Amino acid sequence: MLMDGHTHTELCPHGSGEATEKMVQRAIQLGFKRYCITEHAPLPPAFREQYEGTLEGYTEASLRLDQVETYLNLANELKAKYADQIEISVGFEVDFLPDHVAWTRDFLNTYGPQTQESILSVHFMRGLRAHFWCVDMSTDDFSAGFGQWLKTPQRVFEQYYRTVLASVQADLGSYAPQRIGHMSLVRKYQDYFGLTEPLDADNLKLVDQILALVQQQGRQLDLNLAGLYKPYCNDFYPGEQILQRAQRRAIPLVYGSDAHDIASVGRGYHLIKKLIKG
Repeated sequence: MLMDGHTHTELCPHGSGEATEKMVQRAIQLGFKRYCITEHAPLPPAFREQYEGTLEGYTEASLRLDQVETYLNLANELKAKYADQIEISVGFEVDFLPDHVAWTRDFLNTYGPQTQESILSVHFMRGLRAHFWCVDMSTDDFSAGFGQWLKTPQRVFEQYYRTVLASVQADLGSYAPQRIGHMSLVRKYQDYFGLTEPLDADNLKLVDQILALVQQQGRQLDLNLAGLYKPYCNDFYPGEQILQRAQRRAIPLVYGSDAHDIASVGRGYHLIKKLIKG
């Protein structure tokens, strides 16, 4: 089925602000049969005290709590309006934050009954002074937060994949997201910082632990092509090493454009035929 499994809306504070309806219309024009709207779930208010870095990395990362109902209404109106042209599912892209699992579980228990599928992602990890820094905000924030490890890229990767491992181990309840988002987002600035080397044996062991749990839990991976269009990434997420390992385990791979604007809907989709074997 022609499906875009990871998209955002006009409400996203770091998006284009373009109408979500026009994004749906583009998906229909491109022949997509299913379209997943997965807006960023709100961050726990208490997380603000742990976050360090550019203020926008916190304030523009997600919906506010008071926008959740507006978002669900928007997505469900589009779901109903275009039901005879495309199947729309509604959910959230949920941030994993290790000290806020209970808050996230409560959020999902509250809004999960109104959703069909969601994504679990790591956008923040511990760095300088054990505070949390955004992995994908800017090169300046990345350097400020993780600069102490940049001369040893495997240490950057280790910090990230230990966080991803914790995310799939976390008890997020009955409405836990079923898809793991862009599992190599730590490489968004790889060409800027020289983080292009393959994962070493130790980090591949971490990846294998993650994938074993994903397989056991019956989850999916976001095969996200947005990285190909980022100026310092130039590769898809989760990258060749992880993709091959996921395929050996027969873990379902779901194409995601990660579109935050109209033009990005379905972008790069034809490459999926080359990436997914069999």
